[in-house]
Amino acid sequence: MEREAALDRVEAIIDAVDEGPMPVPVREVWVYGDVALGLDPIERLDVYVTKDLLMRSDDPEAAEEFERSHGVKGIGRSVSAEWAREHPEHIRANDNGHAAPEKCLAAHLLPEDEPIHLEVCNAPFDRNVRQRLRSALDRGAYEQVLDPRGVQLYGEGQRAAETMARLRNGELPFPTLSGALEMLEVDEGEAAEIAEAMASYRERQEGATVRGDVV
Repeated sequence: MEREAALDRVEAIIDAVDEGPMPVPVREVWVYGDVALGLDPIERLDVYVTKDLLMRSDDPEAAEEFERSHGVKGIGRSVSAEWAREHPEHIRANDNGHAAPEKCLAAHLLPEDEPIHLEVCNAPFDRNVRQRLRSALDRGAYEQVLDPRGVQLYGEGQRAAETMARLRNGELPFPTLSGALEMLEVDEGEAAEIAEAMASYRERQEGATVRGDVV
């Protein structure tokens, strides 16, 4: 993906979040990995969004309505009914038939044919980086580590226009992936293994992908 096209796509994602409505409230938008490093072209565009959980139904009648019309449970509870009525074509469910916020966000924000990965979590990026690293180290699942080299471009309703300009100009310095992991107290040898596993995993991904986490 050409770098300018990738950053234009990020701007479009932020526009969509800013304009709303969203399946769930989005608090932060980050990019990380290749695009943060200034590479051109990039293998994949990695985007991270911090979402809020819907704590109560925004429409008590919506759950029954959408289960009847779309065969999807939980609209108005896990996913906004206002959003679902405006964007029924983007409603997505998990294997249990319940509305899946991360899949709905991906359907709303990402073209299916572009090499973009969306990470969706209720925790901020830096907190989830450490959480995922600990979990991956415990299980030996190195490919699941979240690249810590991230840039926040949107937060609490505000765009980071100056940061975006610096990102477009390639002015944000970052270490290598293994170097960044060493800064998180991973030893040198294991950091190199993690970086290799992550690269191999990413090479196997095609089109738009999404992962949802709750921390």
